[in-house]
Amino acid sequence: MITKYVHEAMCRAKYKILEDGSYYGLIEELPGVWAAASSLEGCREELESVVEGWLLLGLRLGYSIPPLGDVDLNAEVEMVNPR
Repeated sequence: MITKYVHEAMCRAKYKILEDGSYYGLIEELPGVWAAASSLEGCREELESVVEGWLLLGLRLGYSIPPLGDVDLNAEVEMVNPR
């Protein structure tokens, strides 16, 4: 489910070429998630890493994670008795 969320987030990424020729990427639906690098591929890789870290920290701290597409990580999980 987390992999699907990261994939959905990366599909929403927007990139810009800055004046100095470097690249800037962000995902508007995820507050504070952005990256910059000297190449587009480097920016994509860094942005994906930022999404993963942002997501894992948010889950660990119990924050509400914005649903993306049909991926909602806030759904309650029903615990099953392992008997």
